[in-house]
Amino acid sequence: MSSRRRRTIAVLFGGRSVEHDVSIVTGHQIMQALPAKQFTVVPVYITRDGAWYTGDALKGLEQYQDERLLERAGVRPCCLSPDTRHHGLILNPLASRFRKSEVLRLDVCFPALHGSHGEDGSLQGLLELADIPYVGCATLGSALANDKILTKMALRQAGLPVLDDFNFSRERWLEQPDAILEAISGSFPFPLFVKPATLGSSIGIGRADNQAQLRASIDIAVNFDRRILVEPAITGGVEINCSVIGFGADFEASVLEQPLSWDDFLSYEDKYLRGDEGMKSAERIIPAPISPQMTAQIQAASVSALKAIDGRGIARIDYLARPESGEFWLNEINTMPGSLALYLWRESGYTAADLVAKLVALALDAQAEKRRNVYDYKTNLLAVASQRGVKGAKGKG
Repeated sequence: MSSRRRRTIAVLFGGRSVEHDVSIVTGHQIMQALPAKQFTVVPVYITRDGAWYTGDALKGLEQYQDERLLERAGVRPCCLSPDTRHHGLILNPLASRFRKSEVLRLDVCFPALHGSHGEDGSLQGLLELADIPYVGCATLGSALANDKILTKMALRQAGLPVLDDFNFSRERWLEQPDAILEAISGSFPFPLFVKPATLGSSIGIGRADNQAQLRASIDIAVNFDRRILVEPAITGGVEINCSVIGFGADFEASVLEQPLSWDDFLSYEDKYLRGDEGMKSAERIIPAPISPQMTAQIQAASVSALKAIDGRGIARIDYLARPESGEFWLNEINTMPGSLALYLWRESGYTAADLVAKLVALALDAQAEKRRNVYDYKTNLLAVASQRGVKGAKGKG
């Protein structure tokens, strides 16, 4: 990375997602970690309603408990332009006689959004249109990993171990709840886990030990997503997590961790509210107390999983495992892990500044690779169409 000038990095956080608060924490951790000598940091806060704002007053985490935050001096409405000529933010997009619009050009965007409208490929698609380099998975990898049902399909195709599942739509549940309950009960024994297909941070997930709990868990889950996934629980198992970082052919896997939960699975409260430093505060064992052979297998599977979805940047891969038998199943891929899984990368010698700088470098590498593609392909189609008429441009109508 050139040291001739500081790059302008926009860190995007908040968003229209049930993981809004988690994203604010992750965004501020990233902003604090970006080395000031290398980067000019531009905070971009997206409200729960989807309004965009920027300004230095947004850098103070403690201020987000105050609803008047967006009225502070220097906080300005903005939007990300898909026009490649702008290559950045439009400040004051609704211009008036007293407030003119301006363009703030960006070198790189660092999305710190979790879940819907940020980690699901939608924001990545906007950044692709704008032709701005960005950290993390591209549109396809983000969309695949955000959808637990599609993730399983891709991982099965790649030969990676995943649990069997039963999935259905909210529409089908509302029309045929008894038929769905009967089909699930005939497929798996209790206990079961019920999950919204596209949410993270354990939101909307329920454990069912009987038919009544299964019905209640599904009734909750359908409020968070239109597609639902049901899986058998791994009794006597543990959770094992691994982070992966890289792009192209160069990937690195972190040490493994074993999170320790107060309940049957890591709830939102376990992950974020039992301490004061986000995911880092949850109780965990690092490195995970499993055999070297199983450690190597999970690390290799993690790299293969990220490649299977054409992923890049950073991800945390979560597993369910039975260390005694050596069995493990890939549970989900988080393409923007809370706290960037820094607690795992510290064990590999990374500081927070090292990690974010590497992710920015990977974003620039991905943009350089993208620019090798040909997008301008000129033909005589328009001339032919103008002569023959649009109807005959593809042949006889």
